[in-house]
Amino acid sequence: MDDLVKATGVSRHGIYTTFGGKKALFLVCFDRYQDSVVTPAFKVVEAPGADLRSVAKYFELQISRCEAVGLPGPGCFVANSATEAAPADADVMLQVQRHNDRLRRGFRAALRSSIPSLGKARATRLAEVMLIFTNGLWTLSRSVSDARVLRRATRDFLDLLEGRTT
Repeated sequence: MDDLVKATGVSRHGIYTTFGGKKALFLVCFDRYQDSVVTPAFKVVEAPGADLRSVAKYFELQISRCEAVGLPGPGCFVANSATEAAPADADVMLQVQRHNDRLRRGFRAALRSSIPSLGKARATRLAEVMLIFTNGLWTLSRSVSDARVLRRATRDFLDLLEGRTT
């Protein structure tokens, strides 16, 4: 809050009054993060005909953002919220669930486009694994200083999904 007060010149009381309190401000930030970070990166996966190459582009865009901020970085706002705030707050949990559902849908569609032999149930389970990998990758970005670690993990993970293990 101190950073917001300094950056805006608005008092703490003024910020809380405008947004209806700290929690309401946090939820607005969650929406803003979706609009400014998640949607621009994930639209490549949500595009018609997206495949695992599209997923690789999504990861690369996000890893490049991590590099631009500096590694180790702050991680992902959603992943951080999922572990820190969501367990104790139903409204934050709902926001995290919506985000995760969006990623699952995009990943499932990309999998089915890339690997047509996958059934719907298998693609759904693998999309869940991709979601877990994604959250783990952004958590890892908080503790590594070299983006090559993130890129290598992503490449190895996508290779495993496509059945390449060499």
